[in-house]
Amino acid sequence: MTAVAAPTRATVRTASPYRLSFGRVLRAEFLKLLTLRSTWWSLIITLALTVGMALLIAGASGGDVAPIAAAVLPIQFTMLLAGILGAIAVSGEYSTGMIRSTLTAEPLRGAVLLSKAIAVAVTVFVATLVTFAAAALLVAAVSGASIPWETPEASVLPLLYAPLAMAAFALLGVGFGFALRNGPAAIAATVGVLFVLPIVASIFGSVATGWQWVLEATQYLPMNAAQSFIMGGGALDQGVAGLTLAAWVVGLLAAGWLVLRSRDA
Repeated sequence: MTAVAAPTRATVRTASPYRLSFGRVLRAEFLKLLTLRSTWWSLIITLALTVGMALLIAGASGGDVAPIAAAVLPIQFTMLLAGILGAIAVSGEYSTGMIRSTLTAEPLRGAVLLSKAIAVAVTVFVATLVTFAAAALLVAAVSGASIPWETPEASVLPLLYAPLAMAAFALLGVGFGFALRNGPAAIAATVGVLFVLPIVASIFGSVATGWQWVLEATQYLPMNAAQSFIMGGGALDQGVAGLTLAAWVVGLLAAGWLVLRSRDA
């Protein structure tokens, strides 16, 4: 039985009358993502870590940390789960060969990347929105502290910005997945950018004389930008931090699209 190769760019025009609609491709991406055990395990572990660490932070601080702050602080660790989820969602298709079926159903490479990115981002955003809200409410109930709902900047907005940051981390993984097309490589690159690079840059910048610019540059890395974006008051202006996160996402998705567009599956 001969293998059927995914269509190249040269065949897109002739295959286009038989393409699925974008809506059907998008539904298929949601179905694939939500039927993966790795997706549910990642979301469950994110929920457990967020709630558990938020309660520990609130308890260790003696109630000095506000419930919203306690709920979003664990993002420094759970960001890795979001990034890895995004990387696996793409690289898993390359490892199983399913990407050929996907590109046969939708030869337009940009539509494939866009539908995958939307499915991953929406899933992570909705799941972590519930997670952060649950963590904040539990911390408030246990500590007896109140959540200032009348002040959106200290309550509602951080609970929206934190899931947006998690969705951005997941999209970084998607970009690396399409660019590298290999599971371990995509995961390693995602963890490197989100976790390892900020640590290395901070250490190097703090001990190397005359290299203060390295420390300043680390503020534009995804994790540091996310911290300024979620709660405000960081090294970056909140708007600049949000644009920085968006630039990382656009840049890596563009790199993934270029690889997907120029190479056969």
